[in-house]
Amino acid sequence: MRAILFEGVGRPLRAVQRPIPTPERGQLLLKVHACGICRTDLHLLDGEVSVEHPPRILGHQIIGTVVGCGDGDRDRDRDRDGDGNGDGDGDGETDSPRRVGVPWLGWTCGRCEYCTSGRENLCPHARFTGRDIDGGMAEYAVADERFCLPVPESYSSELAAPLMCAGLIGYRALRMCGAARRLGLFGFGASAHILAQVARWQGREVYAFTSPGDEAAQSLARELGAVWAGSSAESPPEQLEAAIVFAPVGELVPAALATLAPGGTVVCAGIHMSDIPSFPYSALWQERSVRSVANLTRADGSEMLDLAPLVPVHTHVSTYPLAEAARALEDLRHGRFTGAAVLLP
Repeated sequence: MRAILFEGVGRPLRAVQRPIPTPERGQLLLKVHACGICRTDLHLLDGEVSVEHPPRILGHQIIGTVVGCGDGDRDRDRDRDGDGNGDGDGDGETDSPRRVGVPWLGWTCGRCEYCTSGRENLCPHARFTGRDIDGGMAEYAVADERFCLPVPESYSSELAAPLMCAGLIGYRALRMCGAARRLGLFGFGASAHILAQVARWQGREVYAFTSPGDEAAQSLARELGAVWAGSSAESPPEQLEAAIVFAPVGELVPAALATLAPGGTVVCAGIHMSDIPSFPYSALWQERSVRSVANLTRADGSEMLDLAPLVPVHTHVSTYPLAEAARALEDLRHGRFTGAAVLLP
């Protein structure tokens, strides 16, 4: 199979031929149809988030169809009725292959205090897709069946891919905002363009903050229902009840705090952020708070993927062939597209 290989910080991604992986018991072999890219891939590429055992195939927003299982029976997934004809229902008609999504959280121990208390996203033994487990920048991938999520039928693979991280992590961040009605989104990229639609559907007011001069992102925010869109250096017309910082820029945390009404919350939604500068206690006073989001749980995934078709969430994607993964990541780094980017093997 064709794959894009990360071999270490400072080394360019390399296109290689690799054997199709063999799934172990409990794993599924997937034919990859789409793999979203996100800023976490840049953090891995730049060494801001470490890859302990390179080489590694990056990519953690995978949409694929099941073509094999860890017991060695490539037809098991479609032969759920056990009649041996692979149709799954005993009537002799063949089902289409099952389509699943693979998110960032790829495995947890299931035994620690976090896993047994509904907080598997904090499992100290967790393994992550595209970091500890080979990911989706390839024609095939394997994934733990327990951590694969059903893909809403109404979404094509390329439009579903951003939901697997941008949507799921964003949804967890939104939940941390409680019932806040006036919501600020700092950094209007893949996550924010999805969350803006969910927030508007929930009856919230969305205020979008972008890099100075990013009129394309501001225009997209207004198109998706934001009541205000402007630069992160500007003040919104109303005090906000909550703000989510998607951009990995520590300086935005005190900027977001400055927009909050008393009792408001700033949620930092990235896996990595530059250092947060010092700020006066007065910015935090009156029961304002700052908190972070770590990864996601399977419950987050199920809730968000049930919700997306109801809104309905429309993802805005730029697509790239697999061979152009490096160009896609550089375009992401320099903000050359709005919405999300997806690789198509």
